[in-house]
Amino acid sequence: MKRYKVIKKLKDEAKRLGIPFQMTELSKHTGIEIGATRSTLSRSSSDFPDQTAHDFWDQFAVELGGKGWWRS
Repeated sequence: MKRYKVIKKLKDEAKRLGIPFQMTELSKHTGIEIGATRSTLSRSSSDFPDQTAHDFWDQFAVELGGKGWWRS
């Protein structure tokens, strides 16, 4: 899955739920903050395996509606 699609899905869901979304470019990663949850996404690859994207999205499950929120 393309990196921009991973980020776009997070951004769209946060916007839909009215939760603050912030993205910060770090030296080799992109920092993403949704509500009180923070995580980083590597910029070293433009493609991620689907399972990696799903695991990354699940890090934001508390903020975005529970584990597997991205399936709906």
